[in-house]
Amino acid sequence: MPSLHRAVPRAALSSLLLASSSGLLTPALAQAPEGATTLSEISVAGSGGAPNPAERAGSLTVPSVAAQRAAVNATVGSVAFVDAASFRNRYANTVRDVLKDVPGVFVQERYGQEMRLSVRGSGIARGFHVRGIELLQDGIPLNLADGSGDFYQIDPLSLRSVEVYKGGNALTFGATTLGGAVNFVTPTAYTAFAPNILRIDGGSFNTIREHFQFSRIAGPADFLISGTLTNSDGYRDHETQRTRNFNANLGYRLAPGVETRFFVGFYDTDQKLPGTLSLFDALNNPRIANPTAISGNQSRKVTTERIANRTSFELDVGRLDIDSWAIHKNLYHPIFQVIDQDGWTYGISPHWAGSFDIAGYRNDLILGLRAFAGVNQALQFANVSGLRGAQTLNALQSASNYEAYAENRFWFLPDVALMTGAKLFSSNRTYSNKGGLPASPTARFGNVTYDGINPKLGLLWQPLPDIQVFGDITRSRDVPDFSDLAQTNMLGTTFVPLEAQRAWTYEAGTRGRIDRLAWDVTLYRAEIRDALINFTINPGLNIPAATFNAPRTRHQGVEAAVTLDLAQDLTGLGDRLSLTQIWTHNDFRFVGDPVFGNNRIAGVPVDVLRTVLGYAHPSGFTLAPSVDWVPEGAFADHANTLKAPGYALFNVQASLDFANGVSLFVDARNLTDARYISDIAVVTNAATVPGGPLAFYPGNGRSVFGGVRASF
Repeated sequence: MPSLHRAVPRAALSSLLLASSSGLLTPALAQAPEGATTLSEISVAGSGGAPNPAERAGSLTVPSVAAQRAAVNATVGSVAFVDAASFRNRYANTVRDVLKDVPGVFVQERYGQEMRLSVRGSGIARGFHVRGIELLQDGIPLNLADGSGDFYQIDPLSLRSVEVYKGGNALTFGATTLGGAVNFVTPTAYTAFAPNILRIDGGSFNTIREHFQFSRIAGPADFLISGTLTNSDGYRDHETQRTRNFNANLGYRLAPGVETRFFVGFYDTDQKLPGTLSLFDALNNPRIANPTAISGNQSRKVTTERIANRTSFELDVGRLDIDSWAIHKNLYHPIFQVIDQDGWTYGISPHWAGSFDIAGYRNDLILGLRAFAGVNQALQFANVSGLRGAQTLNALQSASNYEAYAENRFWFLPDVALMTGAKLFSSNRTYSNKGGLPASPTARFGNVTYDGINPKLGLLWQPLPDIQVFGDITRSRDVPDFSDLAQTNMLGTTFVPLEAQRAWTYEAGTRGRIDRLAWDVTLYRAEIRDALINFTINPGLNIPAATFNAPRTRHQGVEAAVTLDLAQDLTGLGDRLSLTQIWTHNDFRFVGDPVFGNNRIAGVPVDVLRTVLGYAHPSGFTLAPSVDWVPEGAFADHANTLKAPGYALFNVQASLDFANGVSLFVDARNLTDARYISDIAVVTNAATVPGGPLAFYPGNGRSVFGGVRASF
């Protein structure tokens, strides 16, 4: 019986990797179980150059990139796979640079590496941390025990691939939130582009970045270590960024079919905060900082250490992985007050995936358990020019989670699979306020447990080898994190026992290729109860947003990417010209809300489009002009009284790979120096704020970055 990586099904799916700045598609062949019908794979050459022609086989704990891709596309539902080859020849500094070509994923920059990530409206209007999306590295959680997460420990230069599982399709990891999961996979000595990589790049805003990667295989052992140092003054005043990121992994083959791998990471970020501006200043004086941000020397200093292990066993039927992890995070964050936190998260997760026959029919099964917990000491002080003043809060935040999940795919016809699944969970949040000034004594302490079951049902049909059609229904449950439960205002910090957000999501889609046309299109609709909705009390002071439960909301939209090979052999030497169109349509509304009626939920524009014209020459030269277009900006308030204007950005990327392993690239962005709003700190009703809210983050102006990489 063949072993599987997360149970690749009988009809191994194509790699519809429509997530590259150039959109240049090249046919390849996906790995599939023995005797399987194979759907021809579509991968992206892109501005990062052609995919590694000698891709290695990978190992038991971290399979090859082709196997990773096939496992992702075995999902009955909307997914995406991004090969790091598609962005390694551009200035990929943030999660947006990595995911901007994935339809349905909305990532907006604020400053430095501070992002807002939303998939299908998860954490909508949430401008800090991540809610409703599980972040993983090498399949092991990065989120803290309460579900919150950050982007600072994700280094794009230290990635080999990215797997995006939208919504309930992330059940393969045990995730059943509205937004799903994003898995950032780092290279091992088996999957690295080269044993040695040195890189330096820089450009606008006094940016310079150095990166190294070194790996070796020695008998049953292998190791890889990488590091990236980034220094940038940023586009705006008071936006200086200093980061140090280091990743390493060590694998050892204990016996035939048994391998263990340790992952170690150290991540240090010192980011100055420029704050929000009025709409007028954001569009006319975008480089200035909020005066309060300067007087309070507002910043975000985060140091994180992470150690994780995966031990894998190849069994007679399937494979067993046992993951364990521990994360230590220290945060010093002067904003309206000095937030000073220190905490640990730790967990263990065994999961098994395998295939077997039932009455002569192929059956793929995933079983998993997860137990993880954490404690965080949360202190606050008066902000005295960025230093601690009088203490205002001494609280302890504890979270624990126990989960069991299963997903099954039964191939009752050669080209049709029935998918069923479910997750059972119990999550506890305990808050103890030992000091400070809560609005009422009863709000000093809180203890709440959320539990339930999230089922899943779907069908996959493959009418032709290169075409797939799918549909599914999933139940999601988003548990509030402590940023929701421990709400801060000018009077102090109180515990607010919010309800968990729950939703039914219906999706249908298709992906495939016919001749020169490739597509990946999904339509979805989520009916949500007790949605966790954010609004900022006073964005000018950078007070963390408050959260409330909206009785009913509806999220629906379109996630589409289409690529057409316009021409081949233009010079008679195997070059190619392709056009890619990516469209994310977001229709997020309140439904009969007692305050907001049927208004749009603020913070996310209705339509986000990206068009890329890509040219690639077999000599190693690529050129990719692109346009990012938002026809209408997002509302700044849930009352729908103020909206940001739309915008269009023109960009050009070019690269050249030499035969000796040296590569050069240039990445020019917003060449027309357009003034636009990148993100919004949402308020409830902008019309009630005298002079308008200080709620807007201006987008970066014209910038040019370049770099050189040596692989040997």
